[in-house]
Amino acid sequence: VQLQASGGGLVQAGDSLRLSCVVSGGSIKNYNMGWFRQAPGKEREFVVAIRWSGSRVEDVKGRFTISRENAKNTIYLQMNRLKPEDTAVYYCAADVRRSVAVRSAGSYDYWGQGTLVTVSS
Repeated sequence: VQLQASGGGLVQAGDSLRLSCVVSGGSIKNYNMGWFRQAPGKEREFVVAIRWSGSRVEDVKGRFTISRENAKNTIYLQMNRLKPEDTAVYYCAADVRRSVAVRSAGSYDYWGQGTLVTVSS
């Protein structure tokens, strides 16, 4: 399974941005899929996830939303009202074992290469 993330860039505070993650070698509808981020000097942290069943786990106070398009084997991260503290490398990940702990990075088996999001104030 390979994941290719894209869509990062430099935006201003308050802007929106959508990241994409194309998956090959497996079907996203069979996996839990997640987005994580890692800011400079910080540990990788959970952002959002969508389980194989379609249920979502979204923590960033409603600003970030995950979705998937099965026909394109692609997941998306819609980020609204971006803040400078959202600056990080964003990673998509696939949990092929369908773990219960979708917020844990250790549950994920495959990772994309990351895409950098920089939010200026």
